[in-house]
Amino acid sequence: MRRTASPLSLILLGLGTFMLVLAPLLAWYVKPRAAVNPIDIDITAVYRGTGSVFDTEQVETVPDQRITVTQKVRGDVEDSERSGRAAVWDVTTTVDTDKTLPAADPHDALDFVPHRWVMDRRTTKPVHCCGETPYIEGEAYLKFPFDVHKRSYQWWDNSLGSTVTLHYRGTRKVQGYTGYRFTGMVAPAKARTRLVPGAVVGLPDRPQVLAEEWYANHGLDLVVDQRTGRVLYAQTGPKRTLRAPGAKKDAVVLLDSSKIAFTTETQKKAVQLAKRDSGQLRMVGETLPIGAAVTGFVLAVMGGVLVVRGRQRPDSTETPDTSQVPVMM
Repeated sequence: MRRTASPLSLILLGLGTFMLVLAPLLAWYVKPRAAVNPIDIDITAVYRGTGSVFDTEQVETVPDQRITVTQKVRGDVEDSERSGRAAVWDVTTTVDTDKTLPAADPHDALDFVPHRWVMDRRTTKPVHCCGETPYIEGEAYLKFPFDVHKRSYQWWDNSLGSTVTLHYRGTRKVQGYTGYRFTGMVAPAKARTRLVPGAVVGLPDRPQVLAEEWYANHGLDLVVDQRTGRVLYAQTGPKRTLRAPGAKKDAVVLLDSSKIAFTTETQKKAVQLAKRDSGQLRMVGETLPIGAAVTGFVLAVMGGVLVVRGRQRPDSTETPDTSQVPVMM
């Protein structure tokens, strides 16, 4: 008897081998290339809280004001593509009270800060090109890197003009979705200078002075999606004051709030996007590779068994019958 492999066994063995090769390819090659920051982003985050603000009309600090912070992020696709590997995001942050909302022009807001963040699309690390302003440093800003770890991160604080250490504080649910929580504080520090009337900082005999703007933060509290690094919830407690040049004490409070946080609508939108993006990365990095590996193993075993067993065929032992064959002379 002799054995021959059936076409079915060879097909199963071939498919199984292909699936086994595909599994690590999806996890180690496709997923890292799928985990990239977008260049066509267009998203708005809204924070709300209460606190004290400086009223320029009354020339004094007014307490118990509702504060709205609007942060708009838009990607510059052309500059991003030109850079080759970076995502170029233009960011505008406006601070308003009910008195300045709605504003036809963002420059009419209590505060308006435009800037540009340029980052590596895969690592989220700052890339210093493409008209970046200011010179941003650290490991995270607006979002964390992909695959967030349970450790401290250096978060860029644009109001401070430097990085802040955010410490891992466990997990927390936002709108029913679990993320990693990070917290930090900012001690009072000189952030910049500003030209103001001398009377504002207690120097009435001087028409204008280059006052010192100081910044502190009662507490930063962020909840981040582990897989994508997207911020699901953000809470900040900014305090901005003015001091006379060289003074040791604050002369006037520009803004002071213990808590300004994502609105419910912003939280829901962030969770929705995190679920979508995280699900896609999980499929490419875990579900499909595991499924391909298991399926490939089963098919390869089945095909291998069929090849080994083969299809038995009897060996021919008969001699040809030549009695009917004419003999040619």
